Amino acid sequence: MRFMMIMIPGVYQGGKEKRVAGDFTPPADAVEQMMKYNEALAKAGHLISLDGLHPIEKGARVSYSGGTPTVTDGPFIESKEVLGGYWMVQFPSKEEAIEWAKRIPAAEGDTVEIRQVFEMTDWPEEAANAAKNRIVEDAVRKHQ
Repeated sequence: MRFMMIMIPGVYQGGKEKRVAGDFTPPADAVEQMMKYNEALAKAGHLISLDGLHPIEKGARVSYSGGTPTVTDGPFIESKEVLGGYWMVQFPSKEEAIEWAKRIPAAEGDTVEIRQVFEMTDWPEEAANAAKNRIVEDAVRKHQ
C-alpha cells in the first residue's frame, strides 16, 4: 500500500509573529538528521519520492467559488496547518507506516500526518475506467 506522510512543521504554523519568514531554510544539522532518516527509508525499500516545501510566503492559493477562480498570494491568514514537505512511501500496512513515521527526526511542535493513497483497485470499476488516461500515465512515469 502506498502512503503519503505529510510533514506539518511547527515553525510554519501560527500568525506571522510566530512562524518563520519566507526566506527560511532549515539548519544543516536538521537536514543531516533528516537525510539519515530518508536514507534508512530508501535502504529498506519503502521510499518512492519526497520533497520539502518553502514557507507559505512564497506560495499562492487558487480558490473556487461561483465558478470563478480567485488567486491569493501567501501568506494565507486562514491557514491552520501549513505543509512543509512529504514522503511518498510503500508499506504492507498503515501500522508499519506509522512505526516509520515515529522515527522521523521531528522538531518540537511538528506533526506528521499519514494518508493512504487511492489505488485503482480501491475504486468502483466505472470510476477506475474513467481515470485511465495514457497521456497522464506516461507523463507520470516519465518523471518518476
